[in-house]
Amino acid sequence: MESPNRKSAQKPAVSSTNRGSARNTTGLFQPSISNSSNSSSNSSSGVVDKSWIKENTKPSELRLHTQQRAAQRARYNSSVAIKLYMIEQHKKQVEKVLKVIEEEEVRMLRREMVPRAQLMPLFDKPFSPQRSTRPLTVPREPSFKMVACKHDCSCR
Repeated sequence: MESPNRKSAQKPAVSSTNRGSARNTTGLFQPSISNSSNSSSNSSSGVVDKSWIKENTKPSELRLHTQQRAAQRARYNSSVAIKLYMIEQHKKQVEKVLKVIEEEEVRMLRREMVPRAQLMPLFDKPFSPQRSTRPLTVPREPSFKMVACKHDCSCR
């Protein structure tokens, strides 16, 4: 027996014989065997007519979760905003610390880099360049001829 909440694929028309059916304990009409003359094949085989008739039901009150969802979303948005604010503050703090360190390094470099005069070069030994031991380059005539390709192609 099908449950009364399921919709069957075929919905036969409600006949006058079904209206006189007895009710069961759940308040739904039970189908009866059709004995009408126009459906002789159903009555001879004893097939039960599967059309269910429900009583009028009152719709239950809908409980939308929009208020609850809006509150959750507000909490989430505020937590994200707080996290972004904390990240931004951390970045500012790191930048401030790096700036202080850099300024301190600049102060130390300025203290250390006192301008000093360069030492005088020693002129007691005069500079005399020595002759190179490499051979001189031999000049060649430039070659304006086309060099043949190593592979077979028509690039001539």
